[in-house]
Amino acid sequence: MILDRFRLDGKVAVVTGAGRGIGRGCALAFAEAGADVVVAARTQAHLDELAEAIRGLGRRALTVPCDVTQPSQLDNLASQTLKEFGRVDVLLNNAGGSPPTPMLQLTDEAFEEAFHFNVTSAMSLSRHLIPHMVKSGVGSIINISSGLSHLVEPGFAAYGTAKAALSHLTRLMACEFAPHVRVNAIAVGATLTDALSPFVKGDLREQMEELTPLGRLGEVEDISACALYLAAPAASWVTGKIFEVDGGTVASNWPLKIPAFSEPPA
Repeated sequence: MILDRFRLDGKVAVVTGAGRGIGRGCALAFAEAGADVVVAARTQAHLDELAEAIRGLGRRALTVPCDVTQPSQLDNLASQTLKEFGRVDVLLNNAGGSPPTPMLQLTDEAFEEAFHFNVTSAMSLSRHLIPHMVKSGVGSIINISSGLSHLVEPGFAAYGTAKAALSHLTRLMACEFAPHVRVNAIAVGATLTDALSPFVKGDLREQMEELTPLGRLGEVEDISACALYLAAPAASWVTGKIFEVDGGTVASNWPLKIPAFSEPPA
């Protein structure tokens, strides 16, 4: 049966930024497909609620509070995973982000923090877990990138550059670790997460939907369905690819009104 290729029975998945939004949705999708799931985020209460939901699906869950910008906490996440389950098969590097900031107001420190949060942390955790994925069989790493890795919008010099780097890191990792570990990314478009939904209302939401060819904003399940495909045997012949899950956008649909730079009058 073709649907059997979307199963993750007997697999262990690690999800960062799992407390809410896309990370939470992907963790639940992996569990529904049969995986035991290690969920990592900074807020223990969010992890506890998610773990209860995973166990309600009949799967094991391990919660590991983790700030992915802290190397020692990534070390702990890897060691706790292996101590509890003895293997790892899937890694979803979801934790990341950076607020929009006009480039002339962007400090070097903020730029480097965006890179560390979105790129270095994913590379570091992958480096910890890849040898153990190889021991388990064939692993899958999924990096959550962004449409702003290839689209343009004023104010996203830090975030967009970091996500572009993450997308290309995905390709480089896929080349280096094939055929033992598949590495792909999802370039996520505007998606209605717990964090975004309160700000996308009324006229703003209508504008964004009008700028989206498929006429709506993304749902968490749109992203988690793609993540499940990439994690599962269904995608066993797919590596080094960036999947654009964005409603068909070919230009930014974020009307944030951050002004583009214009030369000040003399």
